[in-house]
Amino acid sequence: MSIWWSLHLRREAASVPLARRLLLGTMETAGVDPDVCFDLSVALGEACANAVEHGGAGGHGEAPDAYRVTAYLDGELCRIEVSDSGPGFPARRLSRRAAPAPAVAPAVAPAVSPAGAPAVAPAPTPVVLAAAPVAPAAALLAESGRGLCLIEQLTDHVYVRNQPGHGAVVSFDKILKWREDALLRAV
Repeated sequence: MSIWWSLHLRREAASVPLARRLLLGTMETAGVDPDVCFDLSVALGEACANAVEHGGAGGHGEAPDAYRVTAYLDGELCRIEVSDSGPGFPARRLSRRAAPAPAVAPAVAPAVSPAGAPAVAPAPTPVVLAAAPVAPAAALLAESGRGLCLIEQLTDHVYVRNQPGHGAVVSFDKILKWREDALLRAV
C-alpha cells in the first residue's frame, strides 16, 4: 500500500510546523519507526524553512507567496519534495552527479493510475550543491547555510534542481523501517 499527499502552503513561518506535523502524523499512523519519522520530519522542516526564506519572487508557476510539499510513502521508501517559485539555486552552486536515482513518483503533478494512486516514474536527475569555500571558523559561526547539509545527513538521497522559470526543487528520500505493529508494513 502507498500513501501520497501534496500541500500548497503560504511562505510563512507557521507553515513549517504544519507540514512537519502532517508528515509525522501520517508516518506514525502508518507504523513507520519513530527514529525514521524524526529524521524525515527534521529534513522536511529544513526544506520548508528554505522555501519560506528563499522561495518567492522569481518563478511563474506558483504564486510568489506559496510553495508546495509532496510526500510519497510507497513500500520501503519515502520521498519528499519541496518546490518553490523563487529564483532557484545559483548556477555556480549546482553541480551534476552521475549517480543513478531510484524509480519513485514524479517531481511535479504525478500521473494517476486507474486506481487513483500516483503512478511510479523515474526520479529527477540527481543534482547536488557545490559547497562554497568558507573558512572553518566562519562556517561554525554562520547563522544559515546548514539546512541542505542537514537534509543530506538525515536522508539516504538528496536531489536538488531548478525548474526553469518555476524556482527550486529539493527532493529527498529515505528507506523506511516499520514498527512491529505497523498498519501499512511493506511486504
